[in-house]
Amino acid sequence: MPPVGTVAPDPGRSEESLSLFEHARRLREQHPDEPLPRDGHPFPDAVAHDRRSPRPPDSGLKGAAAADILARYFDEPSDDLTLLEGALHAVDVPIHHNDHIRAIAFRSDGDLVRHTGRRLVLEARDRCAAVIGLALLAVNPTDDDIDLIRTIGLLSERFASLASEALLRLRHGHESLLWLAERSSGWGRFYYLEALCKGAFRHRDWLLRHSCDGDFLDGYFAGTVAVEASLHEAIVRPDADDELVDHTGMLLSTMAGAGGMGIDLAKYPPAAIVLGAYTGHLAKQEPSGARARVALALGHALRSREAVAVGCTEQERQNLLNGLDETLNLSTWVTAAAEQIDWAGEWGKWARTAFELPPGLRVALEGSDHDGAAGQPVSGVHHIIG
Repeated sequence: MPPVGTVAPDPGRSEESLSLFEHARRLREQHPDEPLPRDGHPFPDAVAHDRRSPRPPDSGLKGAAAADILARYFDEPSDDLTLLEGALHAVDVPIHHNDHIRAIAFRSDGDLVRHTGRRLVLEARDRCAAVIGLALLAVNPTDDDIDLIRTIGLLSERFASLASEALLRLRHGHESLLWLAERSSGWGRFYYLEALCKGAFRHRDWLLRHSCDGDFLDGYFAGTVAVEASLHEAIVRPDADDELVDHTGMLLSTMAGAGGMGIDLAKYPPAAIVLGAYTGHLAKQEPSGARARVALALGHALRSREAVAVGCTEQERQNLLNGLDETLNLSTWVTAAAEQIDWAGEWGKWARTAFELPPGLRVALEGSDHDGAAGQPVSGVHHIIG
């Protein structure tokens, strides 16, 4: 079986003839430490897929057609993957774990399965074939596959689910999961965060300080992070650092509105303890618009929901509100909030109407002579907050 090599860049190749892997590799060079713009779209096969509309099968048969194609290929393998790639393009290909495909992989020759998976990931110019290649690799990956998985995994919306499955099977896979999580957004980042939570204590410090990025999808995993990474143990420490305190505010604000998505405050047993610890730490922090915005949103969640819905007794909820209000009504916090939050933006306009703002802040905003446009939007805290 010939070894799998790496694709050398060819300046003469048209974008349409690039493999998905080479497309991802080039984008990684351009954006080495950040999510790929638009999750790597448009893919090189975009024109072909604009014309593609295979009928989705019944849920129980999803992946069966692709598995049948693989079974026939493994019975008569070829060095030319063109026909296999074309056949996979014509059927519905699942982007998640699939029992039909996994069963074919297990019953076939293991070396052939791995070799085919590597070649498809590396060479496929069609996303369907590249997905199947990653699914085959995920059955029994080796450390030699890590760079393939990490590179194709940067196209995270389509490949993150299977990349996570593969990396979880590798002894050192969690390092690559973290690497991918730091370079992904949207649904792709969700899959990597979900996988990281399965071994939370390996990357506990990162999860407790960086897991939420402000996207609404944070609601699906914020509570899991809090539970699996033992947030309640970390935040009650008197020496909790600013990054931990700030991110705890984001986790709590996200969980407050996560009903129906993930673990919310009502289903989080230490909610009152963590809320109390966060409120206490906030009072000792340097005032900033970003911190005030998170605290204002959390206060709104506490004030607008019943105590049981935020994991507290009525007395605990009132004590928390009193503590938040006392801090946010200090002149230093009022100034930071008034000047550093974009009150003319979408969130600011909504908050001015919906929130019971601290009296000092309300007066400061009403006295503004520029239509509430107090400062610039706060970076790092997006529409999920509040």
